[in-house]
Amino acid sequence: MTEPAEDADEPRRASARAERKKVLLRLDPAVHDAIARWAADDLRSTNAQIEYLLRRALSEAGRLPGTAKPIPRRGRPPKSAS
Repeated sequence: MTEPAEDADEPRRASARAERKKVLLRLDPAVHDAIARWAADDLRSTNAQIEYLLRRALSEAGRLPGTAKPIPRRGRPPKSAS
């Protein structure tokens, strides 16, 4: 038999491996409200604020992996130089 052609689903599987992890997080409502207010003050979503705080805590503790990708920038792309 011959080798099968490249799997058509390979790009989809590769992107699924690079997909960000989803985590269910249970918070005290007062803590959630405080984070949501802080996020609004910093023009971030609550989810982005939680990730920012976790990364900052990991960095301060010297535990942020060097392989961690930067937080993706959201919003309007910058204007081009031309």
